[in-house]
Amino acid sequence: MGTIRVLIADDQMMIREGFSVLLNAMPDIEVIGEAVNGREAVRQVRELAPDVVLMDIRMPELNGIEATREIVAAEGGSKVLVLTTFDLDEYVYQALRAGASGFLLKDASARQLADGVRVVASGEALLAPSVTRRLITEFSKLTEFSEPADTSRPAPRAAAYGDLTDRETEVLVLIAHGLSNAEIAERLVVAESTIKTHVSRVLVKLGLRDRTQAAVFAYEARLVTPG
Repeated sequence: MGTIRVLIADDQMMIREGFSVLLNAMPDIEVIGEAVNGREAVRQVRELAPDVVLMDIRMPELNGIEATREIVAAEGGSKVLVLTTFDLDEYVYQALRAGASGFLLKDASARQLADGVRVVASGEALLAPSVTRRLITEFSKLTEFSEPADTSRPAPRAAAYGDLTDRETEVLVLIAHGLSNAEIAERLVVAESTIKTHVSRVLVKLGLRDRTQAAVFAYEARLVTPG
């Protein structure tokens, strides 16, 4: 992979400038633009086609969730990495459903920030197993009672995952439990490369972008129940 091109979307100038300085200090990362709100972020993504968008959730004009949804729907290839102040921000789950590839806390270190950008740019999801387990469990509980219906995304049906093999379904469930590829391979006593193949097939068959969306899907489809 060559230089990773990044767009920073945050309504706070100090955060934009601070992240820009940190990322531009990395030899393989270049900040190509900054946006002060979600609408500006969507426009700049169309014009600049960044590899990764660092997206704040709470912004004026168009919030980060809606901006993420528009960016992902455009299918331009830009990945969204959500920025949040708290690791259980009430909107993080909605952002993941909208297509974000993961999230970072705003107090992340320079190394964590750079590594997060690299992970997302490579096509992986930035959610550590422990974070996946806690985040998805908490927000699947939350959305069961309080989240308004998302009319832009039909609810999963049994037929939607009927094409998965038994092993692929098993892998999907383990992803939802927050296990990494290596942990799944150990659990199922197979090579990690085999698990990577299963994960890829699951994503293709379900039309999902990454393992984060796969975990969300598994909970929404009730293949896994919170707890």
